[in-house]
Amino acid sequence: MAEEVRRVKKRGPDVLRDPTLNKGTAFTLEERRDLGLEGLLPPAVNTLDSQMQRVVNNLRSKPDPLEQYIYLRSLQDRNETLFHATLIEHLEELAPIVYTPTVGEAVRRFSHIFRSSRGLFITPENIDQIDRIFGCAVDEDDEIGIIVCTDNEGILGIGDQGVGGIGIPIGKLALYAAAGGFPPSACLPISLDVGTDNEELLADPVYVGSRRRRLRGEEYKAFIRAFVGGVKRNCPGAVLQWEDFSKERAWDNLERYRDELPSFNDDIQGTAAVVHAGLLGALKRAERPLIGERIAVLGAGASGVGVASAILAALQAEGLSFQEASAQVLVFDRHGLVLTTRPGLQNYKRRIAHEPGVVRDWGMDPMGDLSLESVSRAVRPGIVIGLSGQPGALPETVVRMMADEHERPIVFVLSNPSANVDAHPHDVVRWSDGRAIVSVGSPFEPLEYQGFTHRFSQVNNFYAFPGLGAGAWLSRAKTISDGMLLACARAIHQALTADDLAQGLVLPASARLRVVAADVAAAVMQAAADEGVAGIDPPADPCAHVREWQYTARYQRYEPG
Repeated sequence: MAEEVRRVKKRGPDVLRDPTLNKGTAFTLEERRDLGLEGLLPPAVNTLDSQMQRVVNNLRSKPDPLEQYIYLRSLQDRNETLFHATLIEHLEELAPIVYTPTVGEAVRRFSHIFRSSRGLFITPENIDQIDRIFGCAVDEDDEIGIIVCTDNEGILGIGDQGVGGIGIPIGKLALYAAAGGFPPSACLPISLDVGTDNEELLADPVYVGSRRRRLRGEEYKAFIRAFVGGVKRNCPGAVLQWEDFSKERAWDNLERYRDELPSFNDDIQGTAAVVHAGLLGALKRAERPLIGERIAVLGAGASGVGVASAILAALQAEGLSFQEASAQVLVFDRHGLVLTTRPGLQNYKRRIAHEPGVVRDWGMDPMGDLSLESVSRAVRPGIVIGLSGQPGALPETVVRMMADEHERPIVFVLSNPSANVDAHPHDVVRWSDGRAIVSVGSPFEPLEYQGFTHRFSQVNNFYAFPGLGAGAWLSRAKTISDGMLLACARAIHQALTADDLAQGLVLPASARLRVVAADVAAAVMQAAADEGVAGIDPPADPCAHVREWQYTARYQRYEPG
């Protein structure tokens, strides 16, 4: 491959201060002379590989994950190429640092560990200047392909975190580059800082966000309309990922703007795609088909309803009617089974709610106890998916009932962070006498039980969103269709190998995340073409096209411009 040459206009310290240009000790002697860097760097000329080794050595010496996160973010703000090269080379080790679970603590402490700004901060006070803001932030030579935006209200399992929520888009976009293959210059994180109702943040003297109550109602809707308009004008064709909105606003924004620009909500659709893929893997291990399974979803937030909706769509794709599919999928919130007749039922839950007649068919009273435990006695689900956000929400009695009825009960305990897990995966293994196929949302150590090592696949959205976004962007999709999401889930599952299954996994090993993302992107591109939503004709070989396009972090040779 011919060496890439980049013309550089900046000189001296300005080159070193630009993270997109800075090579640190890897500048050649010729570059140092031509760009006015002589005497500004130690004399040794290092390779990118030796720089990466120094980064990893320093990183592993840090006392805890948050310090590692701070170190990596500081590196990103100094030298983007070195940051991304290190992340790509050590993706399995570093993904939990730049993304979940560590990013949750970084978001919580954002104002206290703040060092430099990254991304855009759009507020009610500057929304009318959004075109100017985009113009100042985006280089005219760059084409934005992926935007991750959050209004900071529904951050992971920790709720309203104000302006600190920008840490989530920053972390996700690091994986869009490292796994998905987006050039960093095509990635844009955005915080929609509409205020916060977090009293602790409002009282914090070092809080760096808007010190005001959250925008609500029609004012909020007008703000989002103005934001979407700004994206369409300034980043035409870019994929917009909605991230960590409250459950009501997550569904509202998704449905309102889904066909207006290529957009998706990762908490709803990304989670659903990965859970779907994980279920296919678990059922393959259990040697059972999806059709005929009774599936209980514990939690009716954005993710829970999204997962239930995706399973319904998958069952219908297998040939079932909606009524037949609905009979297999039961969704529970803190009040119990979600019924259509519940007073004050939120609109977004109606799509997964059951009619009271279904409950009567089970021999139960629709006005009686419809808790997961009570309903499980009647229907004996073979699969439980925990997305409640409540520690201990999945009781031992339910797992034991599942194990009594099914040789290999399937239990996904996916609530984040790990302190909020629906049931500890080690407990689930023990309650089921070692027979449950257990997957998790946060990382947990393997368990040695009855002479067998139980490993837990992490059902993490990073299997879905990098490839989904890449496929949508490369196909110039007009919208992100249900067929594209289904293709995403199937591609993740198809990347599961016999070796993965032998290790007790239901999803591909995370060490292959970049390969999985390429497979997902190719499948999504093909689905976009098949469904008529692609803006360009598909390449003859989508897989080869994606792999050729994927960003590789390496230094270019600089010449004076």
